[in-house]
Formats: sequence, C-alpha cells, structure tokens
Amino acid sequence: MSINEKVASFVSDLQSDGENLFPYLANKDWKPGKQIFYSGPYWDEQEPIAAITTLLKGRWLPAGEEVNKFEAGFGKKFGHDYSVMVNSGSSANLVMIAALKKYFDWQDGDEILVCACGFPTTINPIIQAGLKPVFLDIDMSDLNWDLDMLESKITDRTVAAFSSPVLGNPYDFDKFFDIIDRHGLTYIADNCDSLGSKWRGELLTKKAIASSCSFYPAHHITTIEGGMVSSDVEEIVQIARSFAWWGRGCYCVGAQNKLPNGVCGNRFDRWLEGYEQDVDHKYVFGVQGYNLKPADLQGSIGLVQLTKQDEIHRVRRFNKARLHEIFSKIPGARVIEEKEHAETSWFGVPIVYEYGKHHLVNYLEKNGIQTRNYFAGNILMHPGYRGLDNPKNFPNASAVLDNVFFLGCSPVITVPMVDYIEQVVTNYIKEIKK
Repeated sequence: MSINEKVASFVSDLQSDGENLFPYLANKDWKPGKQIFYSGPYWDEQEPIAAITTLLKGRWLPAGEEVNKFEAGFGKKFGHDYSVMVNSGSSANLVMIAALKKYFDWQDGDEILVCACGFPTTINPIIQAGLKPVFLDIDMSDLNWDLDMLESKITDRTVAAFSSPVLGNPYDFDKFFDIIDRHGLTYIADNCDSLGSKWRGELLTKKAIASSCSFYPAHHITTIEGGMVSSDVEEIVQIARSFAWWGRGCYCVGAQNKLPNGVCGNRFDRWLEGYEQDVDHKYVFGVQGYNLKPADLQGSIGLVQLTKQDEIHRVRRFNKARLHEIFSKIPGARVIEEKEHAETSWFGVPIVYEYGKHHLVNYLEKNGIQTRNYFAGNILMHPGYRGLDNPKNFPNASAVLDNVFFLGCSPVITVPMVDYIEQVVTNYIKEIKK
C-alpha cells in the first residue's frame, strides 16, 4: 500500500469512527438558523490527503517538486507558458510589478493606470516599486473602470495599465485595448478575482504581458494561501521568481536539483564581477529580493483544486444567475450583469441599492446571510492612501460605500442555502412595503 493509500485509509477510518472532519470549512453541515458564509474553501478529503502525503513523503517542505507540478499544471490549464508560485496573491502582485520594472527598465516615477475602487494590493506594489499609480473612477453601470476617463489620464510618463476586474466581471475590453494599444501601453492583469473569466471567448489574461492570481480560501481555487505570477515571457517569470527567492538567480528545486549544473546550466561559474574564481550561482543575488516561497504541500493542494476548476466555474455562474433573479425583485436594487461578449467567472454578486445599502445589508446579516463591501470603495479615502490624489475626483468610487455590496456565489453556497436566501429576500420585500 502506497503512502497516499495509507493516508486515505487513515482519513476514511476517522470518518467511519464518527469524527467530524473539517468542521470549520465554510457552510459545512449548514441548516436554517446557521450562518451562510459568503465563501470558503471548496474541497473534500482529497486536498488534505494530498497535503499530508506530500508532508510525509516529499523531500521538500518549502517550494519543491509539488509546487513545480502545480506551476506547470496551472500554466497548461490557463494558457501560460511560464508561472511561478508565491505565498499569496499580494506577493504575486509585489514580485510581478518589481519584475516588470526591471524587465522594461521603467524609471522611478513612471506611471501605471489603476482603478480607484478595489483592493489595496493592486496599488501597493506600484508605490513600493517607486512607480506612480494614476487613478480612474468607476462606471456605475458595471462598477468597473470608467473607460471614458482612461485616455485623459495618459501622459508621456504612462507605461502600463494594471487591470483588475472587480468580482471577476470584465469591462469593455474592446474599448480598453483600442485605447492602450494606440498609446503603446503595457497591459498587466490582476486576475485574483477573475480566474476563468473570458472576453470574446479568450481568457482575460491572454493579451497580458504578465498576470497575477490569488489562492486565498475565498477565491476560485485555494491552496490555503498562495498566489501565482504568469507570463509567456520566460525572463519576466525568472525575474519574478528571483524576487520571491531572496533575489538569487538560481533556483534548482525538485528533480531539477539532480542536474550537475542545476536548472540554469551554469550553477558553478564566474558570476561575480571582479572575482576570478568559480562561485555557486545559487548564492549569487541579482536583485534585492524577499522570501515569498509557498510550502510544497500547497502545490499538492493546488493540483487537486485544478481538477475541480471547471465545476467551480459552472457553479459560480449558476449561483450568480439565481441570486441575480432573487435580488432583482427588490425595489431599487440592481444586480450587475455581464456584458455581451463576456463570460464571467463570478467572484461574487455585486448589488447596487439606490436607497442606501445599510438597511438591506443589516437585514441580511441579521438573518445569517454574510455580505461584503465592494472592497475598499474609494481607496483614496483611506488613511494609508491620503495624498495620492483627491478622493473627490472619483465620486462613483465614493458612492460605492453607501450603495454597493456583494454576496457570495461560490460552490460552498448550495441550492438549499439559495432557497433560504430567497425566502429572506421575500420577507424583506414584504417588510419594506408595509
């Protein structure tokens, strides 16, 4: 019996003994009266079995053979030639922007276009790399970039547009590319919310010079924590990996470590200027990097999650359609729709409530239905971002705080839960009509 089979048998024995395995997974054993969490890890015994097996059997505790396999599998699934896994989606953005700055030789103060409404981890790496974020407001029709504002924000210092469709919903990518292509800008994709989303049948990352992804438990697939940087340009991923691996230029891991000269083919060579002796390239540091490696067991979890991605995509779209129908019945509520040429892998269900969201949100939460803000709203209103621009220049991003929230639509939300949500909404409509 293999180690994997022994671990599987052990888990099966625990279950047959009546042990309540994974009791804290989102919405496990839900029944009316218990809270409906907006998201959480969508997994079963397969993921822990894979993780435990890797922990017991693997030669590597940090990133090694299983992470290598996951990087390759992720690239094959989502059409990337090269990928590097890191310890979070935030870290993915950090090393991706740093790598692109080095690859393109961007200078301090060069500008990258971003949205004023979203999550801080799209903004932070730009600032941390010495670049300048230039903000756009959102369009209330889809809560994405105001593309009519885009061209007016481009200057002779603008080098890239860093796109992050919030909750996975693509904006008009035809119009977007028409503008940035005419101005020769680089397209960077923050794909943390939108894994699997498409425009005109192509993944949103298809035309990106590089893209990032998050594997936080609330996201499409999870490795507990984790992130990925992907590109069809090998050098960009090599630089990103170097930033994630202390800054060194050689990362001979897994089976590759068995090669006499390592993966780079030059492990022992003269790499230090002014030093005539051979040195070990694994300990030559080409950039001022970090230690942002994942654990190898996360790679094994990711490999299992990849086999469920198509189902996850399908169920998210199914749940969104049902919740869209339910909440559209509330007077004054508008559920955001995908555009004609989009196929959205929904992260959540965005709702605009013209009468102010707080009464509805409080009612849902009181009845055990978890909601979330449309993330930061206007990021420029937050203490850590004051001074980057005037928040009053972005009124729609500010309006989000009063009028927009979202519900979960992940596969951890089951049909009985949606039925319960429908009943709660029906009761709410009766109450406001009194």
